[in-house]
Amino acid sequence: QVQLVESGGGSVQAGGSLRLSCAASRYTYTRSCMGWFRQAPGKEREGVGYIYTGSGSTYYAEPVKGRFTISRDNAKNTLYLQMNSLKPEDTAMYYCAAGGQCSAYRFDYWGQGTQVTVSS
Repeated sequence: QVQLVESGGGSVQAGGSLRLSCAASRYTYTRSCMGWFRQAPGKEREGVGYIYTGSGSTYYAEPVKGRFTISRDNAKNTLYLQMNSLKPEDTAMYYCAAGGQCSAYRFDYWGQGTQVTVSS
């Protein structure tokens, strides 16, 4: 069963923080990797970062490196995206995803998304 449900989005001022959560089914949570991507209106999809299930290694896109952190809670089958020092250009719909070629941000599964709006 494929299930990915994002939450935690909202509106925040520049410099603020948000933590996104992604509740996953056991099937999707145990895929080889999970990650996040975002899409702003009128723009192409952009990878944010991903984590390998086995090693726990994380990788981030340059625009968010040093500001965003991906983590997992195995007891809750939940993936997190901690976003600090948010900028207006981080405004987008954020999607949790799993499986596929994570290094290329070509995921097999993704959720419905949660909106993040950063005001200046």
